[in-house]
Amino acid sequence: MGRLGISIYPEHSTLERDMEYITLAAKYNFKRIFSCLLSVDGKTKQEIKKDYTALSNHAHSYGMEIILDVAPHVITNLGASYSNLSFFKEMNVDGIRLDEGFDGLKEALMSCNKENLKIEINASFGNGYINNIMSHYPNRENIITCHNFYPQRYTGLGLTHFDACNSDIKKHNLKIAAFVSSQVSNTYGPWPVNEGLCTLEMHRDLPMDVQARHLFATGMVDDVLVANCYASEDELKTLAHLIPGLLTFKVDFEKELQEGERKVIFEHEHYVRGDMSDYMARSTFPRVTYANESIAPENTRELKRGDVVIINDNYSRYKGELHIILMDMPNDGRKNVVGKIPENEIMLLDYIESWKPFAFTK
Repeated sequence: MGRLGISIYPEHSTLERDMEYITLAAKYNFKRIFSCLLSVDGKTKQEIKKDYTALSNHAHSYGMEIILDVAPHVITNLGASYSNLSFFKEMNVDGIRLDEGFDGLKEALMSCNKENLKIEINASFGNGYINNIMSHYPNRENIITCHNFYPQRYTGLGLTHFDACNSDIKKHNLKIAAFVSSQVSNTYGPWPVNEGLCTLEMHRDLPMDVQARHLFATGMVDDVLVANCYASEDELKTLAHLIPGLLTFKVDFEKELQEGERKVIFEHEHYVRGDMSDYMARSTFPRVTYANESIAPENTRELKRGDVVIINDNYSRYKGELHIILMDMPNDGRKNVVGKIPENEIMLLDYIESWKPFAFTK
């Protein structure tokens, strides 16, 4: 089951504000916290330990886990090593994320740590990095993965590389997390750059829920983390309503819905008919459920990719079917165009396939 997470950066905030944010996220059933030790500067080991122990205890009181981003030099500076992670256990965190790796063998040995900490591997590297680690027989129970986020515009991952990395990782049945970016103004991350914090570059300016729905739609991402803080309560609430395994679309409506159309769209479950056409994804059972509902002909314009269509009374056998249009085609007057998938989430159409369940957000 997919989980949601937030990020906190204590060096840029106060303990009280971070605890308030954790409490808010817990209200909406967020279960993960990411934080970064790479950007901590000017604090002693004891100060770092004190801050993070307090945050970890607060997070654990809500059943949330906390994982800290580190690199080899950070581990050394804190007096730890790949073979001795006791300092992180003393902070009561649940694991560490290796932003920079070692040599494959050390990561595998780290997964066998006696503190039973999770070792989160950087999922964005590609080029066989994860295969190298797994060839050294790590403790699989303690290995998870998480992509990078990219503060600098145009540096985020391309979808092709993202998919390739995920395919390699999933061959080993490992969990994958990725980041989305809040669109609230004046948010921040670990570095003095404020251009959004996302994993995929194509997500940088999209609403946060569209980013998350796309990540879940790939079928590869298990956990979605909000990289910058502080996300708004509305953003967190919207993410909390997502069902990770359900391909979900918004609709920009072109007309006022008839009662029969409203019932078809929002009250009936949908899945793509198994014998799928290139031209459309068909949800056929609403025509049975609402056989006695009238759907008068309205807005029967030509059909374009992304249109959401309900067959009207003029096509009696099929009246009440819902279609999502995948290829442009003519309309003979028997199909009502109720609206269209917004342009900023049209990429979700690429994840439609036979038998796949889908739904529409209100």
